[in-house]
Amino acid sequence: MTGLRKGLLVVVSGPSGVGKGTLLERLLALRKDCVFSISATTRAPRPGEIDGQHYYFLSPETFNEWVEQDRFLEWNQVHTACYGTPREFVERTRAQGRHVVLDVDVKGGLEVMAAEPDCVSIFLAPPDLEALHWRLRHRGTENAEQIAGRLLVARSELKYMDRYAYTIVNDEIERAESQLEAVLEAEMARTVRVIADGQVQALFHPEPALPNSPGP
Repeated sequence: MTGLRKGLLVVVSGPSGVGKGTLLERLLALRKDCVFSISATTRAPRPGEIDGQHYYFLSPETFNEWVEQDRFLEWNQVHTACYGTPREFVERTRAQGRHVVLDVDVKGGLEVMAAEPDCVSIFLAPPDLEALHWRLRHRGTENAEQIAGRLLVARSELKYMDRYAYTIVNDEIERAESQLEAVLEAEMARTVRVIADGQVQALFHPEPALPNSPGP
């Protein structure tokens, strides 16, 4: 009989427009053992957003206290608001046997890798920059100048792809989803995790040999 297996910490990064949101939505809908990380932020709640469900909404003073207390795996300031990944949520959820999924930029991904070396790092890449340009243009949320800026950032982010343990090329969403699931299954089957989870302890502590049977 073994105890509850510790969940994975899955870090997913990739350039804007590569399809991280769509891929992770499909994964979370399919696998109930995966939980999206709840971030903390200093921005005000938007209509319909619930504290502790969509974000942890913190005052700037509280956020800074959390930074000083090392309560974030990673954090960053975006325009006038700060965002961070709370350690407590990640550790508590993993202890419950569920996989915590983070969608973070490359800077945040590298910070999490440094803080949690056992995390599973995955870079979601486009098949090429032309395909990424097409996706950005057709989603209709940015103008030409903004698209050019995002492509410039994408070129910079792609330079860090080799810092991630896995790369999934999102040229077809069903295939990318299958590869992501395969990564999770392979990581849970790694020998170091199986041993740490106590699943094979009997192999390392065998039962004492039975005494020799009496002769005829």
